[in-house]
Amino acid sequence: MSTERSRGFPAALVIGLCAALVPPGEADAGNTSTTMAVSATVLSYCSVSTLPLAFGNYSGSAVSASTTVTVTCTLGTAFNLGIDAGLGSGATVAARKMTYGANTLTYGLYSNAGATTVLGSTIGTNTVADTGTGTAQTVTVYGQIPAGQAVAPGTYSDTVTVTITY
Repeated sequence: MSTERSRGFPAALVIGLCAALVPPGEADAGNTSTTMAVSATVLSYCSVSTLPLAFGNYSGSAVSASTTVTVTCTLGTAFNLGIDAGLGSGATVAARKMTYGANTLTYGLYSNAGATTVLGSTIGTNTVADTGTGTAQTVTVYGQIPAGQAVAPGTYSDTVTVTITY
């Protein structure tokens, strides 16, 4: 029997060179693994949006209306919704003022339909307290223009600031 050689190289060397040319992973593959830490910090967060409050026509009789404020806070975040006195000259949270030129029309904002609980901006006194669910929550704001105000005809308006404290 004869031992065959490839172009003058011993057979063992040729086999060794061929094994070295086999791409990784195709030969006897091994593996290793480790763990990786993954983390995130969820911050308390709230957002708020409003719809306008439109009373319609006032002719001396009491007028009531309502609107909603939408609050979205992270799950478990305690918040207070407050509304300031508005921009009307001499306004307070108990007696807000819509204006038309130099004229004013008094109105109130309340957290209950009976218009007995004034909605203001002092936490623990006249704000609405709640806890976020992680989804949109609506808070109804009730408004009332008291009867018996003698005011000039015109379109009265005011702007109030709604604040969420969390």
